[in-house]
Amino acid sequence: MSEQDEPTDRPRRTVRAVPGNDDVNTTTDITALILDDHERFRRAFAELDELQASPNATESELSQVWDPLAALLDLHAQAEEEIFYPQLLRRGDDAEEETLDAVGDHNDIRDAVRDAGQRPVASSGWWESVGKARVANDEHMAEEEREALADFRRNSPKELRESLGRGFLRFKEARPNPEDIDSSDRDPEQYVRDEQQAAAGTSAGGDSSLGIGGLRGDH
Repeated sequence: MSEQDEPTDRPRRTVRAVPGNDDVNTTTDITALILDDHERFRRAFAELDELQASPNATESELSQVWDPLAALLDLHAQAEEEIFYPQLLRRGDDAEEETLDAVGDHNDIRDAVRDAGQRPVASSGWWESVGKARVANDEHMAEEEREALADFRRNSPKELRESLGRGFLRFKEARPNPEDIDSSDRDPEQYVRDEQQAAAGTSAGGDSSLGIGGLRGDH
């Protein structure tokens, strides 16, 4: 490893600073809100492409794009695992496989983001880690849009999706800074077992017909 690639600790900017982090539309359907975040990711990585192509791009300019993007990648993963995937496991046709894949993808994204945060901005090691985060995230988004989101739309009423979306937004708004985010990896199989057990307990306790009672983040 060259001297410029030596790991370093850097604070990240706030999640809210990510380019295009204003509401894209007015719906609170969680599947639409997840797609909105996906579009923000694509735009931010495209902006990094422009900076990488510029011989005059500074470390500060790169950080202004990457730091909030990295924070949102971590926050988005945590929000999905807290709000969306527990409900998908209750209702989806292929929910277990889709959730295992998603949590595994989240771990790959988190690992790459964490590694980038330990390297000097603009170093070869930093660009390599950013690239790994992008590849893992691109693969995750494509699979999630094609499978998990479509599965949930087919098997959940609009009222539930909107209730979940409000919880999703509140969850994110309550964590405006990187230090508020849990970016630790999760064991996919243990996550699924825990959520299935929680769902079984809720059902035994007489959950509402829409499964909205007790939604995390929607209170």
